[in-house]
Amino acid sequence: MIELDVPGWGARKFEHLVLDFNGTLAEDGKLVEGVEDRLPLLCLRLRLHICTADTFGTAAAETRRFDAALKLLKPTVQDEQKAELVRHLGPLKTVAIGNGRNDVLMLREAALGIAVLGREGMSPDLVESADVVCLDVVDALDLLLQPKRLVATLRK
Repeated sequence: MIELDVPGWGARKFEHLVLDFNGTLAEDGKLVEGVEDRLPLLCLRLRLHICTADTFGTAAAETRRFDAALKLLKPTVQDEQKAELVRHLGPLKTVAIGNGRNDVLMLREAALGIAVLGREGMSPDLVESADVVCLDVVDALDLLLQPKRLVATLRK
């Protein structure tokens, strides 16, 4: 669990982390450098859920080293499938990280939505739905490993 108490934003207790795979955790189907070191540490504090359409067919192999639930998405309405997962887990207990247009609803539903700009880019629609925007997924994961860093960004 990750606990945050941010002035003007409130106290939150996060139990789940929902992550987009391609474009966020992975580039061209392979984990971004630095992700493999951070996910096991986050598994000690949060339950990880990785969403993917598995465009490159590598998601299971790339994530099998982690204690994470892999959710394979149907080809249509991927945005709604991701949002439904967050609703099922409990939005107030969930952090979501993504980069694409199909992550917009997921970030809106989650108590903490983090948009990342990676080498595959980031949907401009995502910025409006995010609570925090990071330059890459490693920075986003580091925020969760050092959650007091979020206080300055989120306080009012």
